[in-house]
Amino acid sequence: MDKNIVSFNDATIKQSGKTILTNVSIDVAEGSFVFLIGRTGSGKSSLIKTIYGDLELSEGLGSVGKFDLTRLKSKQIPALRRTLGVVFQDFKLLPDRNIEDNLKFVLKATGWKNNTQIHERIDQVLKMVGIEVNKKKFPFELSGGEQQRIAIARALLNDPKLIIADEPTGNLDPQTSQDIMQLFKSLHEKGMTLLMATHDYQMIVKFPGKIFKCEEGKVFEVVAKT
Repeated sequence: MDKNIVSFNDATIKQSGKTILTNVSIDVAEGSFVFLIGRTGSGKSSLIKTIYGDLELSEGLGSVGKFDLTRLKSKQIPALRRTLGVVFQDFKLLPDRNIEDNLKFVLKATGWKNNTQIHERIDQVLKMVGIEVNKKKFPFELSGGEQQRIAIARALLNDPKLIIADEPTGNLDPQTSQDIMQLFKSLHEKGMTLLMATHDYQMIVKFPGKIFKCEEGKVFEVVAKT
């Protein structure tokens, strides 16, 4: 039986006091590739924010790895986030720091102290995402695809149990989007669990996985049309 890395049972998700999703009962098994689809405003981002502790779980049951979202205390959130890697549509790289310092910032913030180990880990994740670029370059000197690869490298730094990608190809051209999806596919084939929110239905057909859809305040599984 597959072990679930994310699980919700009859959960209610609210944002700023407004109910966004109700009766959420979904599971994400370890090692799976799961798409989260739905229109803008349908609740995809709210569900993702609940998974990484940015929104409190209002009602029902929810867990991420060993963390019980119904009893999650604010002091536990950093530990929860260290088990996750999150990739955003707009990259969220620090513009005033070069590539190396962007990655070093995350490692130091999560407890890494040995400079040799820090440099080795940075080189490892850059190799994992297939990018050969001068680490002293700043984000504005990179293409959108390169920036997203750096953002994915950043998500991999602490060897996460789960990678959450929120519209990771939303700001990229079709060919670069395809390249980034191939990268995610290769990470999945290495055993990583991926949960990806996307508007790009073509990608879902090309890279099949389990699909959950947010619609009219509900989340349900759908079958991709081929």
